Amino acid sequence: MLNKYARAFFTRVLTPFATFLIRRGVSPDTVTLLGTAGVVAGALVFYPMGEFFWGTVVITLFVFSDLVDGNMARQLGRSSRWGAFLDSTHDRVADGAIFGGFALWYAGAGDDITLCAVSIFCLASGQVVSYTKARGESIGLPVAVNGLVERAERLVIALTLAGLAGLHKFGVPGIQYLLPIALWIVAVGSLITLIQRVVTVRRESAEAEAEAGAAEPGAGASGAAESDAAGSATPESAAAEEKQKSQEQGSEAAK
Repeated sequence: MLNKYARAFFTRVLTPFATFLIRRGVSPDTVTLLGTAGVVAGALVFYPMGEFFWGTVVITLFVFSDLVDGNMARQLGRSSRWGAFLDSTHDRVADGAIFGGFALWYAGAGDDITLCAVSIFCLASGQVVSYTKARGESIGLPVAVNGLVERAERLVIALTLAGLAGLHKFGVPGIQYLLPIALWIVAVGSLITLIQRVVTVRRESAEAEAEAGAAEPGAGASGAAESDAAGSATPESAAAEEKQKSQEQGSEAAK
C-alpha cells in the first residue's frame, strides 16, 4: 500500500529537488552513497545513545534519497542494472544499520536482552524477506506476492514509533514504550511476510515442475510409438527381402 500510494506522492514532491541536483551536476549514484552514509551515521551514532528522536530526524532526512536518486536517473534516462543493484544493496545496508542501532541500545544502556534479540530478528528477517523474492525471481518464478510488511512498512513503523518514543526525553510520559511495540510489530509482520513468500515460491515451483512434467510424458509416448513402429516394420521388411531372394534363386535354377 505504501509503495503504491506514498511513494508516488513523495516522488511528485521530491521531483523539483531532484531536478535541482541534476542542474548542479550531482549524479544519482552520489545521492545513493550519501543517503546511505547519512542513514548509517544517524542510526549507529544516535540510537545506541538512546537519542531516538534526533536519530530518527537525521535518518528521515537521508532516507528520502532512495526516492531522489531513482527520480534523477529517470530524468537523465540513465536507469541501468548497475543503478538498480547499487540502490538495492545500499537499502539493505541502511536497514541493517537502523535495526542494528536498536540492538546496540538494548544490549547496552537499554539493558533488555529480549528486545535486543527482537531487534536482531527484525534485522535478519528483513534481509531474508528481500532475498526470498530476489532468489525466486532469479530462478524464473514470478513470486506474485508482496506480503504483509515490506521494506516501506518496516521503515515507517520503526522510524515513526522510535521518533515518538524519543520524545520521552522531552518530558512526555509513557511514550518510550512505543519503540518496543514497533519492534514486535515489525518482527511478527516480517515473519508472516517471509512465510507468505516461501509458500508462494513453493506453490509456483510445484506448478512449474508439474507443467514441465506434463510435457515430457507426451514427448516420451510419441517417441516410444515411433520406436515401436520402426521395430515392427523391420521384421516385415526382412521377411519380404528373404522371400524375394528365394524367388530369384528358384528362377535361376529353372534356367
